[in-house]
Amino acid sequence: MPTWLIVVIVVVAIAVLGAVIWLVTQEMQRKRLQQRFGPEYDRAVEESDNPRAAQRELAERERRHKELDIRPLSASARERYAREWAQVQEKFVDQPSAAVAEADHLLVALMAERGYPTEGYEQQLSDLSVRHAKTLEHYRAAHTTQQKRDGASTEDLRDAMVRYRTVFEDLLTDGAGEEHHDHDRRNGHRHDTEQHEHQASAQPRTEWNGGR
Repeated sequence: MPTWLIVVIVVVAIAVLGAVIWLVTQEMQRKRLQQRFGPEYDRAVEESDNPRAAQRELAERERRHKELDIRPLSASARERYAREWAQVQEKFVDQPSAAVAEADHLLVALMAERGYPTEGYEQQLSDLSVRHAKTLEHYRAAHTTQQKRDGASTEDLRDAMVRYRTVFEDLLTDGAGEEHHDHDRRNGHRHDTEQHEHQASAQPRTEWNGGR
């Protein structure tokens, strides 16, 4: 077999192998992003009309998120926010529109204390999507109602409060186990982490029907 033919075969084989590796890598990246972002992945693809561009944008969100100083709340801070949320819920009975606005402000304050930048709503969505993609649609829907709250029905406002509470609880309890684990290590003993997280997350989960 001529040398030039051997060279051609080797070059083609390397090119094919490279293409296969690239395709496998892209598929692994797609599956990883789908698993991490869930419905947010599908939304990004639909909005961009280009799966590759959407994947790059989601990967950029991950890169930015890694640079943020996201931290869990202390037990005292979780209790404080739970009390403040309970007060907002009570206010809904007599002032539903004002209560929805306060719910939005309290959620943004919670984001800030967790370490999330709050300079703009769209950026908030982008940053939250990395760890809180499952509740992001609730935030979008609640925020939309909050923006037009003066013309919204009581039922719409009640739905917004429920959605805000879903996002609020997600942010409130996320990382609680990390804080508890650090506390255990400092004190040289172990506790039942699942019970601790359950108690922490139960704080804001008071049965509420919007005053009905």
